[in-house]
Amino acid sequence: MQNGERLTKDEERLQKQLDFILELDRLKYIERQSYVADASRHENDAEHSWHLALMAMLLSEYANEEVNVLHVIKMVLIHDAVEIDAGDTYAYDAEGNETKRAREEKAADRIFNILPEDQAGEMRKIWEEFEAGITPEAKFAAALDHIQPIMLNDITGGRAWREHGVAMYQVIDRNSDTHLGSETLWRHTKSLVEKNRDLGNLKNE
Repeated sequence: MQNGERLTKDEERLQKQLDFILELDRLKYIERQSYVADASRHENDAEHSWHLALMAMLLSEYANEEVNVLHVIKMVLIHDAVEIDAGDTYAYDAEGNETKRAREEKAADRIFNILPEDQAGEMRKIWEEFEAGITPEAKFAAALDHIQPIMLNDITGGRAWREHGVAMYQVIDRNSDTHLGSETLWRHTKSLVEKNRDLGNLKNE
């Protein structure tokens, strides 16, 4: 296209969608505290979101209520998009969690509005649904979001927990609502937490 030539409506829409897709590539550079399974490095937000989408596809039969799997997948794929601006707030960072919502709201205003208006509204609505944690899909998505880091901590010998001096009660408190998404998955995951307490990977206090 030559300089000064105006985009058609369809071309403008496509350009906004592609801009959003490229913007979310930045999730690959947002480092989380959890380590990948071989403990060689921290995982990033893109990897975390992909892992949750895989879990949603494979484990939906364990949701407490019937869920729309595609909707859960959409939710977990975009739930951390705001961390491009807001950064990853560690689950056990009390100070960081005090400002988390405000930082993420501001990020949502910018990032989702890269999209065409209709899709921006849809993405924002899905993100708000996840944050509210009321629908069956949101409760299941939140359960997966909480369970996945525990799985990684377990397979890496509690490396991130040990580095941050995390106590068992903190993990249990953070997961007080996880059972609302899946009683079955939480029972299994809680056994991993207890195992890591017994191994000394979580402080027993």
